[in-house]
Amino acid sequence: MPADTSAPDGSAAPTPAPHHPRFAVGVLAFCGVVVAVMQTIVVPLLPHIPALTGATPAAASWLVTVTLLTGAVFTPVLGRVGDMYGKRRVLVASLAVLVIGSVLCAVSSHIGVLITGRALQGAALAVVPLGISILRDELPPERVLSAVALMSSTLGIGAAVGLPVAALVVEHFDWHTMFWVSGVIGLIDIVLVLCCVPESPLRTRGRFDAVGALGLSAALVCLLLAVTQGADWGWTSARTVGLLVGAVVVALLWGAYELRVTTPMVDLRVSARPAVLLTNVAALLIGFAFYANSLVTAQMVQEPKATGYGLGASLVVSGLCLLPGGVSMVALSPVSARISARYGPKVSLMLAAAIIAVGYVVRYFTSHSLWLIIAGATVVASGTAIAYSALPALVMRGVPVSETGAANGLNTLMRSIGQAFCSATVAAVLTNLTFRVGGRTVPTLHAYQLVFLIASGAALLALTVTLFLPGRRTAAAGTVGESRDDHKGGARTITIEEGA
Repeated sequence: MPADTSAPDGSAAPTPAPHHPRFAVGVLAFCGVVVAVMQTIVVPLLPHIPALTGATPAAASWLVTVTLLTGAVFTPVLGRVGDMYGKRRVLVASLAVLVIGSVLCAVSSHIGVLITGRALQGAALAVVPLGISILRDELPPERVLSAVALMSSTLGIGAAVGLPVAALVVEHFDWHTMFWVSGVIGLIDIVLVLCCVPESPLRTRGRFDAVGALGLSAALVCLLLAVTQGADWGWTSARTVGLLVGAVVVALLWGAYELRVTTPMVDLRVSARPAVLLTNVAALLIGFAFYANSLVTAQMVQEPKATGYGLGASLVVSGLCLLPGGVSMVALSPVSARISARYGPKVSLMLAAAIIAVGYVVRYFTSHSLWLIIAGATVVASGTAIAYSALPALVMRGVPVSETGAANGLNTLMRSIGQAFCSATVAAVLTNLTFRVGGRTVPTLHAYQLVFLIASGAALLALTVTLFLPGRRTAAAGTVGESRDDHKGGARTITIEEGA
């Protein structure tokens, strides 16, 4: 689909004010971290929500589920809107929605208001793919890979930072404080974006595919509701099976419609190319493998010592176990960019999947020592950093520049779907392999080890999928290395080659 440098009304696009690229990269990365923190910030609070709000545990769980649903729905949709009407404009609007959601959670203890606020916070997940697209449009070719690597890694960095920060707030302050803080930081983000981030003049022609957006949203809601609530409702219950069948039927109808429209919500012909399809499958598997690390680490070290493997750690200590992994993600994002620049993002993703698999093997055999648990979790996070840096580069190699926002949104969506399936899998394993200790039911050590094996298997499957990706590609129109100087009089290109 061709890119258009004209404004939506047909007039010439205004020349953006000069911005320093270094500031833009830093600001967008900070926005990504803040949004990722919002996704995990309520996790330490969940056990306390029923007492604090009078809600049932099932209702409290929606504080996490609803962000997953709205993030999954809005990420590809807002990516497409950004391609058509301005990426910075949509990014700022997403941050504004985050601020509104934070304020709603900060001023109320009613579970309905809290769920609404969390739904709005989840919609801001589109900030990450939009930021990646802006960087691709605005930076010189030699800086694209490193900037995109940092931006993509913010999803993991924020998740690692969010848990210990939230735990500290829960233990020492009123729980509304973290929502006030997130609202203020969101406002700061908006100001920084307006001051430091340029608006890309690139636009996609055509009308927004509202029917396609609704169809995709309906299919995703049916699928993710079934996956996230299946354990509570029963996997063979009428609601769960009905939602899964509904997801398949809606997806088929949506796909048939998308193939017929001129400007589809998702260009399925492009998405079906091996370079794009296999990258999205790998993203789903990497999302699954990464999320297991976050889900089980904190719970495992908090298990009582009477289990024979638990360490009886506090909520704060358990959250801090993931912090070294977040630091490693920051440190490794430029390393991943160098690997991708020299050998290609395919090699980076293969290396990342192998590291994640090895990390879980380490975790399988080191479940009794806090420092070895932290070491294993950090190895997994390190592999995730390299993978999350390589995935956007692989996506951008395979799609036209006019579809960067939508394509990165779809790739981020696939990671979220992988995380949803991981959450369901982990819950099933940990609730079915249990024993009684001190009057309470806890997972067995074998349950945690089985989770590590499953996650390692997902990483190895991602490695296998990556092997089938195209190995060499010249960065011509619409690929990673292309300069965004088309509107100024000529595009430069570079060649990105991968090892055999």
